[in-house]
Amino acid sequence: MSIAPRIIFYDIIFIVNKIFVVHEHHASHLHWDLRLEENGVLISFALPKEPPLEHGKRNLAIKVEDHPLSYANFEGIIPEGHYGAGTVKIWDNGTYRTIKKDNSKYILNFNGEKMDGEYTLLKFDKAGENHWLFFKNK
Repeated sequence: MSIAPRIIFYDIIFIVNKIFVVHEHHASHLHWDLRLEENGVLISFALPKEPPLEHGKRNLAIKVEDHPLSYANFEGIIPEGHYGAGTVKIWDNGTYRTIKKDNSKYILNFNGEKMDGEYTLLKFDKAGENHWLFFKNK
C-alpha cells in the first residue's frame, strides 16, 4: 500500500494595527483633525466638533489633504501665513485596525486613550463631495 503525501494549505490572516492621531487644532476656528495611517501617509479628516466618545453622536468629518506620517507626533504652533496657522496639540492617539473599507464606508476599531472601540466613517454625499459622518458604533 502506497501512502501519498498530503499537502495542507492554511489561510493566514495578518491583522495589522496602524497608527492614528487626533489633533486638537486651534486655527481660524477650533476643530479636530482625525489622521489615519494608510499607504505610507496620514489620511486626514477635519471634524468641527470633538470626536464622539459614546454611541449615538454623529459628527461631520471633512476629508482634507493627506499629511506625512511624521505629522503624527507633531504638537506646536503653525506660524501665521501658513496653511492651518494656529496651535496644534495631540488630543488622542494610538493604533487602529480596519474591519471594513470601501469607497463609501470605513469600519475601524480604535485602541486609544480616549477613542476606544468600533467607529464608522460613512460617506455623506448629500452634504458635499468630501463630507463623511463619523460615529461610534454600539
